[in-house]
Amino acid sequence: MSQIGLVAIGRNEGDRLRQCLQSVLGNVDQMVYVDSGSTDGSVEMARSLGVEVVELNLSIPFTAARARNAGLARLTELEPHIQYVQFVDGDCEIASTWLSHAKQALEVHPEVAVVCGRRRERFPNASIYNRLCDIEWETPIGEAKACGGDALMRVSALQAVGGYNPNLIAGEEPEMCVRLRQNGGKILRIDCEMTLHDAQITHFGQWWKRAVRAGHAYVEGSWLHGAPPEKHWVKETRSIQLWGIGIPLLILSTAWVTKGLSLLLLAGYGLMTYRVYQYARRSKYSKPDARLFALSCTLAKFPQAQGLLRFYWGKVFKKPSRLIEYNAAGSGNLA
Repeated sequence: MSQIGLVAIGRNEGDRLRQCLQSVLGNVDQMVYVDSGSTDGSVEMARSLGVEVVELNLSIPFTAARARNAGLARLTELEPHIQYVQFVDGDCEIASTWLSHAKQALEVHPEVAVVCGRRRERFPNASIYNRLCDIEWETPIGEAKACGGDALMRVSALQAVGGYNPNLIAGEEPEMCVRLRQNGGKILRIDCEMTLHDAQITHFGQWWKRAVRAGHAYVEGSWLHGAPPEKHWVKETRSIQLWGIGIPLLILSTAWVTKGLSLLLLAGYGLMTYRVYQYARRSKYSKPDARLFALSCTLAKFPQAQGLLRFYWGKVFKKPSRLIEYNAAGSGNLA
């Protein structure tokens, strides 16, 4: 029986996609690459490696969730009895020992639906934004609420919940993990190197757009699964509402009446930054990383508020959400 298949997604990833696919050649039973309109020869390159290619119809709005569903559908069409599927973004390279360790974890723990591990940035010192991504990937080991775009999943568990929600432009993995957990499955993060990721975020505008997308994901996640007992991303959404919208509006609306005293509320942002810094230090971050992480968390409330407002604007005027892209390549926008 075929055991492990791979689904990679991307657009215009160039050499990053080649590294991605070559990192698992010979280690999986079937490989499917889902392309979303590449113009750099990605499709031809993937086929030259013997990889099955699915080219998405771009007349239908693109989402990473839709691409992963299309890849899984083709994978199970080619290998109807496949047991596990490794999802990966085309800007990631899979570690040599990952698949064997992840497969063992699924075999030892039949209640586990998803296994994920350590994602690292390939060039964490190329920019402070790449460094922030590397810090972001450092998550606790053990049972988790969600995984990211790279993970080994039990195909039967994934099919039981209907796969990814194709309408989500971001946050599709955590949303699916909510449904997996509601169906009795568990998410397990193991202490094992999983993937090398190449963010290629080099300027502030890219970081801002990525944070806008995160805000959109938070509020949409809470919209879908915010009711008790799950309360999915409710805390995060309320934090954006308070720090990204509520306090700035309060400061501006009362500045004249209070003769500028309302500006003292800005001290709250300093306090929040300090609290996040303390949390990061307790989590064993270095002082420079803790400072960078804390400042980023505070500043991100403003682009996240933009994402939140964008979501509600779409709801009010019944406009479908559109992908928020922050770099030229495809799967880099999905991470």
